[in-house]
Amino acid sequence: MVRTRAAAAVGKIQEDTEQPAKLSASFNGGLKQFQYAPATSIDPDATRTRKVLSAKSSSANRQLKRPRGQDTEDDADFDFEGSPSPSLTKKKKRTPSKYADPSKYAHLPTLRDVLEPNLICVFVGTNPGIRTATAGHAYAHPSNLFWKLLHSSGCTDRRCRPEEDVHLPRLYAMGNTNIVERPSKDAAELSKAEMAAGTPILEAKILKYKPEAVCIVGKGIWESVWRYRYGRAPKASEFKYGWQDEKENLGKSEGEEVDGEGSPYKGAKVFVTTSTSGLSASTKPAEKEAIWKPFGEWVKGRRAERTGKSET
Repeated sequence: MVRTRAAAAVGKIQEDTEQPAKLSASFNGGLKQFQYAPATSIDPDATRTRKVLSAKSSSANRQLKRPRGQDTEDDADFDFEGSPSPSLTKKKKRTPSKYADPSKYAHLPTLRDVLEPNLICVFVGTNPGIRTATAGHAYAHPSNLFWKLLHSSGCTDRRCRPEEDVHLPRLYAMGNTNIVERPSKDAAELSKAEMAAGTPILEAKILKYKPEAVCIVGKGIWESVWRYRYGRAPKASEFKYGWQDEKENLGKSEGEEVDGEGSPYKGAKVFVTTSTSGLSASTKPAEKEAIWKPFGEWVKGRRAERTGKSET
């Protein structure tokens, strides 16, 4: 019995030693017996674990991708692999502006008014931005929608360039001015007092040049006019976009004033539109166009009546 067990053990040893011999006799060949080989059997639990991890990874990637229909301004925050780009982590919130003394931008030139007698309308902005003051032309910042809305509303038959602001009276019987003369980064750097104080200066300009209408480019400007006239901002029930009541006309005079056609001048009727600034996000582009459209149609009609030609 002992001899039989010993023989079996010897046989087993011979089998174990003969198996590696089938590999290369070299050193590299000998190392192959210690290399990792994947298990041929499948572990159900391991398979389920891999599926769960894969599903979680796929879900995470889907969350990073921009949903269809989302504003394309978000595109800059993601790379093409759907992962946050370095700019996303470094992006800082925009610091709100506060009042800036006029001396801060005293080195910048003021923007000249584009005004002539008997125009169809005059646009009234808040004040020149830094880009506008530097360029010397109205609404010169690329993000400003003024020239785009002027065209889409019908005020102009094409999209004009800021450099063409001086030609507005000759081409379209329209002009431009601001309620505050000095430039700043944005309206937040102006005080409510100086914006309200710009109202009598604006009224004097309108009375001098006597346009048919005034287009207030921004709710804040009309609130400043209201504050000067009534000592407070308008209530929610008192504010509206579009044409204002006749009593709110700008440039009214107590004396006998006549317009370019010899008729008594009762002041310019007022139309209030949205701000065109790229920083103004309170109304969507489609909403802005809807508010601007009635004024553009009116301007287009008045120009046709003056020239005796219909505009297409």
